[in-house]
Amino acid sequence: MASDPYAKIVDTEPALVRTIGERLEVRAAHPDQRAMLDAYLADIAWPQDARVVEIGCGTGPVTRALASRPEPGAVLGLDPSPILIERAKELASGQPKLTFEVGDARNLAQADATFDVVVFHTALCHIPGPEKALAEARRVLKPGGWLAVFDGDYASATVAIAEHDPLQACSRAVTDHNVMDRWIVRRLPAMAKAAGFNITRFRSHGYAEVIDPVYMLGHAERGAEVLAAQGVIGADLAEALKREARRRVTDGAFFGHIAYASLVARKP
Repeated sequence: MASDPYAKIVDTEPALVRTIGERLEVRAAHPDQRAMLDAYLADIAWPQDARVVEIGCGTGPVTRALASRPEPGAVLGLDPSPILIERAKELASGQPKLTFEVGDARNLAQADATFDVVVFHTALCHIPGPEKALAEARRVLKPGGWLAVFDGDYASATVAIAEHDPLQACSRAVTDHNVMDRWIVRRLPAMAKAAGFNITRFRSHGYAEVIDPVYMLGHAERGAEVLAAQGVIGADLAEALKREARRRVTDGAFFGHIAYASLVARKP
């Protein structure tokens, strides 16, 4: 099982939690990430003045995007980390639609039938016992309410440009270290049905970086550091792998890709 600091975020060292928050903001700022968000949110038939909750909101970049849309009347962001919630409140200052609270996806404090829309955005893969989180999402949704889940097919993550590319070991290491379940989107339709949802749309999304690859370059570099920290490789090789990743960026030869998938479903 992956070590996944997100899955145990409450017990993770505060400096690492803040770094995680910074990475969430960097990723969310990429235009392709925002395009994928807009694409799957368009699959929802939004009720006017919808009450919306994002579960596992981190520092709140998606929660803020939800609040910027015309349909929601109120948007709540929940995350188990007090550090991330504090930062989310700072970044959302002055947005009246928005509130943030500390909360556990598997044991929500909110009452039954509270929300019109529940969103999990790259969160479900980090939750131990995701079936419980989906059951709680169904509980807090109103009849006819909408579930939207967006997550990475992290088993597909790659920075390789050829067979036996050594940088691919870095990609695998960082996903193993940071994602509890790399395969979750492939089981997501069955999980949603088992939780009592009726699926209305399931589709794939692609995310690639070749020009100014801030997120995926960091993906490769962090993977080299993980391998060194695990004692798989030495510090010199880790630095050499990071230099190789940066050389590819400079030479226009870098490639990074993660497939994502979205599921939109309704509570009967």
